[in-house]
Amino acid sequence: MSILHTARKTYEGFSSILNKLQNPLLLAIRLYWGWQFMQDGWGKLTHLDKVTGFFTSLNLPAPHLTALMVALVELCGGFLFTFGIASRLTSLVLFVNMTMAYLSVPDDRVNFSHILSKPDDFYGATPYTYWFAALLILILGPGLFAVDTLLRSRFAAQGEHAHIAA
Repeated sequence: MSILHTARKTYEGFSSILNKLQNPLLLAIRLYWGWQFMQDGWGKLTHLDKVTGFFTSLNLPAPHLTALMVALVELCGGFLFTFGIASRLTSLVLFVNMTMAYLSVPDDRVNFSHILSKPDDFYGATPYTYWFAALLILILGPGLFAVDTLLRSRFAAQGEHAHIAA
């Protein structure tokens, strides 16, 4: 057996092991960052006056309504994100929410503009980890351990039974 063949087989085995970790990683991302979104949403809801004041200082339109909507998006979206319910739609909403967080706060807006020129500013900003977690689930999906996956497999099984009965 050649060294090249051995290296290829070793690499394939290593890749196979890592592929098995994809679903637990997606679950960990959803659990951790979904919980963080829920905590932040709850914090905003319970301190709505402070959030409204902050949004007013940013000159956001309808600051009270905006604060309420952001709080609900983060609380409810975090719940859906955690359990993998409507995962891609939820992730899209959370991703847009965090993009707006980047663009609404002057310092973070500058950091967002440094995405290519000074990436350490970009990923050092407060919204980054939330933004990136939402982006990962948006692109990769929720993984195997999600309500979406359970429902998809259940409906697929029902579809097969209906097709067999017909």
